[in-house]
Amino acid sequence: MWLASLVGLFGRTPKDPLEKNNVEELKKFKKLVKDKKYDQAIKSGTEYLLRVPNNHDVLFTMGGICYLKNRHGSAVSYFDMALEIGAYDVDVLLLKAYSHQKLGEKRKAIECCEKIREVDPKNQSVSELLSELS
Repeated sequence: MWLASLVGLFGRTPKDPLEKNNVEELKKFKKLVKDKKYDQAIKSGTEYLLRVPNNHDVLFTMGGICYLKNRHGSAVSYFDMALEIGAYDVDVLLLKAYSHQKLGEKRKAIECCEKIREVDPKNQSVSELLSELS
């Protein structure tokens, strides 16, 4: 009888005391990105990632902002973290490939393209990038 009451204890997820703050911070970040306030968005996103380090969308967006700001090394770092969560995310891999291209890292760009081809063999952007890299 007492065992049945214990089963429910293990199925509960712990309450995140900062969940409401994190949700608000994420909304703030998304609004800054939408408003193209990229410097503020980078600051907000960095603070958010300190509390929630495995948010794939924020990592991808931060990488995208860095790419737009010609901070390709930083972009690659964010894309690498995003790929730890979703290894075959075509969008992340493609922007990472472009970042490597901008850094003059042809071989790494090609590796990203090859990984994309594994899941999307007819990807037109990859074909165009590979022809530029040849």
